[in-house]
Amino acid sequence: MTAGEAGGRRRRSAAFLIGITSIALLLVAGFSALGVWQVQRLRWKRDLIARVESRVHAAPLPAPVSATADDEYRRVAVSGAFLHDRAALVQASTVRGAGYWVLTPLRRDDGGILFVNRGFVPGRKADYARPTGHVRIVGLLRLNEPGGGFLRGNDPAADRWYSRDVDAIARSRRIAAANYFVDAEAGPSPDALPVGGLTVLRFANNHLQYAITWFALAVMSLFAYILAMRLPEKDREP
Repeated sequence: MTAGEAGGRRRRSAAFLIGITSIALLLVAGFSALGVWQVQRLRWKRDLIARVESRVHAAPLPAPVSATADDEYRRVAVSGAFLHDRAALVQASTVRGAGYWVLTPLRRDDGGILFVNRGFVPGRKADYARPTGHVRIVGLLRLNEPGGGFLRGNDPAADRWYSRDVDAIARSRRIAAANYFVDAEAGPSPDALPVGGLTVLRFANNHLQYAITWFALAVMSLFAYILAMRLPEKDREP
């Protein structure tokens, strides 16, 4: 082997070491960062679950004029009169099957308007109660759901709604409403339409499994790097 060939081999070996070390560092750092992020998400999710659990069993607070993310799932109470002629039916999938949410604006005692998800009905032509006069509603505060459902956008012109987008529904009804809605609690008769109290309070919490997966991939990347660094040494022993 000439000196030039030996130098070329050494240069290629240095480039190989730099390249594989850089790749290993990127993989280990990236997977570790994703693992740390999932640990942070785990803490956030556990805090959210604890916060929601405390709110749904608390005494109802007066419904606010507007809401922020910190207000979601608060138990609130509001009084007023329903505007049934401005109601909207929003497609729903529930424990009772497919159907619609009855989203009805309520003119509050203070003159403001907010939407109330009165509950579930099995079809557009279902016959459900439409109380008149003064009513008091207790339920969970929910934030606006803009856009629509999976692969289906809300169609205000056709009055077809796939998410509880109260901002868009209010515009289509030419009314000004609060930026949230209230999921009404179940009424005295559990089978009376619309059926309230169907708020889903289960939160997927797979962050621990994801964190373990990312950290395991970081360890595997490090192990693969160590193995790759040792293989050339074994090749050179003979």
